[in-house]
Amino acid sequence: MEIFMWVLVLSVGLILLVKGADLFVGGASALAARLGVAQLVIGLTVVAMGTSLPEAAVSISAVLKGNADITIGNVVGSNILNILIILGLSALITPLAVEKSTVTIELPFLTGVSVLLLLQGLDGTIGLADGIVQILLFILYLIYLFWSARKSSTQKNELTTEPHESSPAKRNQQAVWKILLLCVLGLAMTVAGSNLAVDAACGIAKKLGMSERFIGLTIVALGTSLPELVTSVTAARKGNADIAIGNIVGSNIFNIQFVTGLSALIRPVTFAQGFRFDSVVSAAAALCLIVFCYRDKTLKRPHGALLLAGYAAYFAAILG
Repeated sequence: MEIFMWVLVLSVGLILLVKGADLFVGGASALAARLGVAQLVIGLTVVAMGTSLPEAAVSISAVLKGNADITIGNVVGSNILNILIILGLSALITPLAVEKSTVTIELPFLTGVSVLLLLQGLDGTIGLADGIVQILLFILYLIYLFWSARKSSTQKNELTTEPHESSPAKRNQQAVWKILLLCVLGLAMTVAGSNLAVDAACGIAKKLGMSERFIGLTIVALGTSLPELVTSVTAARKGNADIAIGNIVGSNIFNIQFVTGLSALIRPVTFAQGFRFDSVVSAAAALCLIVFCYRDKTLKRPHGALLLAGYAAYFAAILG
């Protein structure tokens, strides 16, 4: 009976996480679009950070509660799921065109910080100094994104004129308070859901004799990756490939640098030896995207099938 209650609590927590992130992304994306920011930049920033809120909330909550294995497992597991499962499924739905800057700048940066996380964890702990390095690199990444946003906004303004007073853009300005309310409500639901999810995951792990690493890499990672899954698959179906790719790349960078970095600033995070293998898989997955997209700047259906097969092999490995 107790295990059933924990599963019920986990389900409620994940529902709050997903719905809360959905509300936040909807509001934040609308606000960013109003500023005339390009789809790719929205994907890399607002949507990526919004859909990563569950990972951030769960990981930080786990650190505060002393469940460090869930923190690293959630971050690394979510990053693996994001590339191998979510982009794999999205590419199967429709080939995804990839911006040149994503292949030459964002994906190499993601691969680099994935390797950095592995190197920082070789001594068994992601400590204060490691957290500071990650946060500083994240600030540099945000500066780059800000520069990209300004550049894209300037180019767009050169091709468009000021909207007419009766246009949708003008009429929607009266609803800014509603957009902000959605963001606040979404954030509150995400935080509440994260607390429930962490408590339930730990309860299930203890009851079934599973390790916190396995729970973090699978159940919690899948639950917190649901916003990325819904956002990217929906974007792929609607032909918005820039958001689908940008969302995943931005989310993974956010997970490693902000989530892990901030967690380490709060309290040293234990990096169990098993996470070395998981971190190698995470970095290899990002490298695969570079290889797949380098020539044609497209993630094709065969690539999607290979990514899904890669996750099947990885899951079989951690089960063994």
